[in-house]
Amino acid sequence: MAETVSPTLDQVLAFCTEEPVERVFLEDIARRGLGRFSAVAGDDGRLDALCHVGANIVPSGSGCAGFAEAAARSGARMVIGEEGAVGELWDAAQRRMPPPRDDRPGQPVYALREAPDPGETGLRPACLLDLDLLVPACAEAHREEIGVDPLQRDADGFRWRTRQQIEEGRSWLWLEEGMIQFKAEASAWTPAAVQLQQVWVDPQARRRRYAHRALRDLCRLLLEQVPAVCLFVRPENEPALRLYDSIGMTRELTYRSLVF
Repeated sequence: MAETVSPTLDQVLAFCTEEPVERVFLEDIARRGLGRFSAVAGDDGRLDALCHVGANIVPSGSGCAGFAEAAARSGARMVIGEEGAVGELWDAAQRRMPPPRDDRPGQPVYALREAPDPGETGLRPACLLDLDLLVPACAEAHREEIGVDPLQRDADGFRWRTRQQIEEGRSWLWLEEGMIQFKAEASAWTPAAVQLQQVWVDPQARRRRYAHRALRDLCRLLLEQVPAVCLFVRPENEPALRLYDSIGMTRELTYRSLVF
């Protein structure tokens, strides 16, 4: 098994540049100085594999079995990333880790690089006045996606993270008469791509094509600033798959998530 090293920021950024959509999360947290990274490097100093070790384990590249020990010690809530990288790490680490509550292979990663037609919605950046409305909406979106209610696990921490996304300009919504017609957040933002998460519509407003229209407007807004907008989704979420296909997003790779 290859020896792991602590990579430099330049090494991390060079590695992420090779696959900017797949590695958008790794690049984002590296640029913001938030990540704790382990890497496998070749003789030339270039990284073959990289792994973020935190509440989530995020491996990428070839040689991810080398991160098994760090993953086993981490107590992470999730292992998530490119399907092959996650599989390689899990094969090496599973004897030392608890069984996952959920194993989700084959999650399509979508990307869009050309602006779709306008949706002509009231989409706007969220502001702090929206916080009390967004916290339960974001929590419900999280519960629908992950199967865990974050307000039961860590209500204060979740509210703080929702507020932080608003303050960082990473949260958008379309609000009509107090009802959320559409909302989404950016989970990662680099010069090459924005990764969206928690695309959500109030259940009372669903099946009216609000998400179809608002996502087009959001992608148009973001594509003025970055070359690509991307996201990933559970393969059994047929309405979401139809939505992303319908606005012209293409499936570029697959993720796998292990939820503990």
